Amino acid sequence: MKWILSLYHQYQAVILYLFFGGCTTLINIVCYYVLYQHAGVSNLYSTILAWLVSVLFAYVTNRTFVFDSKASGWHALLAELAAFFGCRLATGVLDTVIMVVAVDLMHWNSLLWKVLSNILVIILNYVASKWLIFQPKK
Repeated sequence: MKWILSLYHQYQAVILYLFFGGCTTLINIVCYYVLYQHAGVSNLYSTILAWLVSVLFAYVTNRTFVFDSKASGWHALLAELAAFFGCRLATGVLDTVIMVVAVDLMHWNSLLWKVLSNILVIILNYVASKWLIFQPKK
């Protein structure tokens, strides 16, 4: 049991990021699927709206549970939020480009490509969060 706890503490941020990243991805995919398949919203708008909902969820969970951000005060919080949304915007654009090319241009399976795109986005977002956004300020 001590060995398991030791591993958990050693990789706690990664484990929590994967858990909440999985939740974020699920939120993104479900929002996209409902909007695109059931509500008749275009692929582009479904992708953008799903991104927005999932990024809001991701910011709260990453800040609170994964990276245990200590940023306080309006200036620090706004800087952190801007950095988070900026990085997420970059990966959101990547997700959108992948979805437009794969679904609208190539006519490939939308749900499969949404999942593949999200795998790449999760990896890139972790790297950005770990090394750029939630670093303690010196």
